[in-house]
Amino acid sequence: MGQFPPVDEQMRILMRGVDFGDAQTYANMEKELRERLQESFNTGKPLRIYCGYDPSSPDLHLGHTISMRKLRQFQDLGHDVTFLIGTFTGIIGDPSDKDSARKQQSLDDALEKAQSYATQAFRVLDRTKTRIRYNHEWLQGLTFADVIRLASNFTVQQFLTRENFSKRFERGDAIWLHEFFYALMQGYDAVAQETDIQIGGTDQLFNLMAGRKLMEAHGLRPQIVLTFPILEGTDGVMRMSKSAGNTIGIDEAPGVIFTKVLNLPDSTMRNYAQLVTRWDQATIDALFAELANGTLDPRELKHKLAWEIVSIFQGEDAANQAAQDARRMHEGQAPSDAPLLALAVPTGILDVLAEAGLVASKSDARRLVQQGGVRADGVTITAIEHIVTPPTAGEIVIQAGKRKFVRITAGADA
Repeated sequence: MGQFPPVDEQMRILMRGVDFGDAQTYANMEKELRERLQESFNTGKPLRIYCGYDPSSPDLHLGHTISMRKLRQFQDLGHDVTFLIGTFTGIIGDPSDKDSARKQQSLDDALEKAQSYATQAFRVLDRTKTRIRYNHEWLQGLTFADVIRLASNFTVQQFLTRENFSKRFERGDAIWLHEFFYALMQGYDAVAQETDIQIGGTDQLFNLMAGRKLMEAHGLRPQIVLTFPILEGTDGVMRMSKSAGNTIGIDEAPGVIFTKVLNLPDSTMRNYAQLVTRWDQATIDALFAELANGTLDPRELKHKLAWEIVSIFQGEDAANQAAQDARRMHEGQAPSDAPLLALAVPTGILDVLAEAGLVASKSDARRLVQQGGVRADGVTITAIEHIVTPPTAGEIVIQAGKRKFVRITAGADA
């Protein structure tokens, strides 16, 4: 006793942001969580909490961090946290948010990507209090008879009522049998770890509930599930997903993260403020009240949001530098980390863009110039024949598009 804060305090922290999309499920889970926390408080025994992350790409993005920050809250309150990497479920691919089947990968592919997950997790989680596990440890050892027993707990109708599957069924699109196995495998993760609580996105509710059902079937006390809203991607339309190409990676350069946040659609700002920042609700409400009455400019709010997000994952110094660079870029100046290119002789702009790596090819360079997307010291270059002459002093700043810069200096022979 005395190891944990009072249950009311824990509930206030842990239930913030929880959303099931259903009031009855919320009430049930809230009641169960309070009871489990009270038992933990009385006995001094920490609860076992986990969240699983399939390594579909080598990088964790902001969408992953919503559940990771909740895991960190459990850690800070004294509970036992596992960061589970879905090295086996990642072979199947989670169909929860997909209107078509995912491309499968091998276990070796998943293990290779998992290496960076384990490292990046500690940008949010406490390294000394985090258990890293991989679900191929128990899933690849299941026999076919084991899988049949797991499957016997569910009906096909239960799966077909899921929105993503029902849409595909109505369209006549293929629903592959192996996709049904995903919920069974994720559910078995809870059985193998004998967990108290599992965390996930609202799109994961079916899978998390499958864990409760399988735990009961194995004579275990069913886990409590906590789900959270989905973070919108940089397009402001789809959920953040590597496959959709709309992510902000937590391991990306500070300037890249800052710029991506600045370029978010205005409609996404509250979603990011609620789910990704450390701001309390009063601060969020005050900022958006200022936005609504016109005393706060949308771009300034995005600057605050970008600084907050970069500082969480990269530190305050990196956030300050990224903010300075963003303002420089807005004024047509090169950011502090823009590469240098030394020119010894006058060189055509297409060659400069290609040599600096600002474009993929000369044809891309030609197209960018013709579209008015290339500037030299803030002046738009209109001719593809433009020649860049090495400066006699200082440097020339070449800008390609909104985000790419190179600083031109004179080479040794210039």
